[in-house]
Amino acid sequence: MAKRHYIPITADVEGVSDNAKALIRKTIRTALEAEGVTLPCEIDVLVTNDRSIKKVNKEQRKVDSATDVLSFPALELRPGVPPAPSDADPGTGLVPLGDMILSWERVAAQAKEYGHSRSRELAYLVTHSVLHLLGYDHLDEGPQKALMRAHEEAVMEALGLGEK
Repeated sequence: MAKRHYIPITADVEGVSDNAKALIRKTIRTALEAEGVTLPCEIDVLVTNDRSIKKVNKEQRKVDSATDVLSFPALELRPGVPPAPSDADPGTGLVPLGDMILSWERVAAQAKEYGHSRSRELAYLVTHSVLHLLGYDHLDEGPQKALMRAHEEAVMEALGLGEK
C-alpha cells in the first residue's frame, strides 16, 4: 500500500469538529492530487482564532492584522512543478510542504459575508493555502492571480463545492 499524506491538525479553539478536520484533510489530498503530487507529503495545520493569527502575522510577516489563512512553505517550489523524490525527508519519506494556519473566526465571518457554507469557505481557504505551499502566488492582479484562481476553482469543483 502506498504511503499516505501526513496531515496533523491542531485546533486551539472550540467548535472545530471531526467533520471539519476531515474536510481539511480531504481538501488537502484533493488539491495535491489535482496538482499532480504523487509523493507522500506532510502539511501541519493549526486552526486558531483572530488574536493568535494576528500575532503570527505580525511576527512572521510584519503585518499587524488578523487574516484568514497563513501559509509557510518548507520548500521553494514552482507552480505546476510537483516536489521531487529528492525533496523527501530521508527519515520519514515524506515531503515536508510546510505549515498552514487558519482563523476559525474568519471562516465563519467570510462564509456569512459571501453567503455560502462554512464548509465551502473552509475548503477554499485550505485550497488557497495548499497552492501557496506548492509555489503559487497572487502578488500581481494579472497572470499569477488568474492562474492561482483557476487552480482553486478546479479543486473546489473536484470537491463538489464550486461556485453555484
